[in-house]
Amino acid sequence: MRYAAVILLLAVSIASPLAAADKTPHPAAQREAAATPREAALERLLTERESPAAFQAAVAHARKLDISEQVILEARFLFLVDRRDDEAIAALLPEFIKRRASFNLDDSKIFACTDDWLAVNQYVEAIAALNKGDKDGFKQHITEAFWLSPRQGAAFAPHIERLHLDEAMASIKIDLAAQFTTINTAKPESLKKLLADHPALLLHFWSPWSDESDAAMPDFLVTAQALASNDIAVVSVLPEVSAKALAAASASLKTLGTKPPGAWLLDNKSHPLSRQLRVQTLPTMVLVASDGRILFNGHPADDGLWLALQKVNPAILRPDLAGRHHSP
Repeated sequence: MRYAAVILLLAVSIASPLAAADKTPHPAAQREAAATPREAALERLLTERESPAAFQAAVAHARKLDISEQVILEARFLFLVDRRDDEAIAALLPEFIKRRASFNLDDSKIFACTDDWLAVNQYVEAIAALNKGDKDGFKQHITEAFWLSPRQGAAFAPHIERLHLDEAMASIKIDLAAQFTTINTAKPESLKKLLADHPALLLHFWSPWSDESDAAMPDFLVTAQALASNDIAVVSVLPEVSAKALAAASASLKTLGTKPPGAWLLDNKSHPLSRQLRVQTLPTMVLVASDGRILFNGHPADDGLWLALQKVNPAILRPDLAGRHHSP
């Protein structure tokens, strides 16, 4: 959901007076340019992302300066979209419904036209329906959102893709006996052997040619170590099976130290695991139960991964780069 949040934030912000200010390369200059304390409070309200507590402080300050509840609702929506918090977005639905009759486009700070506002209403209704497992309701509301504001389609589409992926994964069981070639030793290996007596196995799809995989590698190394210490097997899979890809991967592994965590495999050429699991972006994490069922399939930063891991082992905590831990 991280990609969708960024797109939606940009799409609905296009009409905001702050959108033009965002092009200024110096944020400090933006703050200095605020003509009044009220304008400074408004800027803080719409841009605060440090933490929920910091955002609530911005909301309280905005209310003291009589910034409208409509604008505060818009800011809350943006904050939650940016944090990819679908549950909290769905919880805003009663407030969006209540605000529909009194919405004033002239007061809005993020919507270019009323249809954009109505599209976001439909988007919130779609997320609420999805959270309740109402697929028909989701389809109805997300279709209406597309119709009202096609330019926000890039934000709506990932939810549809997620629904399709979840449905597909529910019907899949991985053949754990399938053989793969290890990158560093060129020996055959099976997922069943790597899983051994662990309750679950995490598949990490990556590529040395993927900029995002490269940027996320430090996070993955910390994650792999944390999971290994909590009885989760970790296996990295290279989807490309060409000689060039293997050479690049081998060189990349040498930079990770003498013993990179977990096993590192080439995908099966005749029956690619990446195709079966619909891996389209890298890196992708897939959590597999000991019987081959798919417990999670998605981006490594998705909170759903850690929720799935905690169902396997409640003792698992999500590590950060500094080595501190927090619950998902």
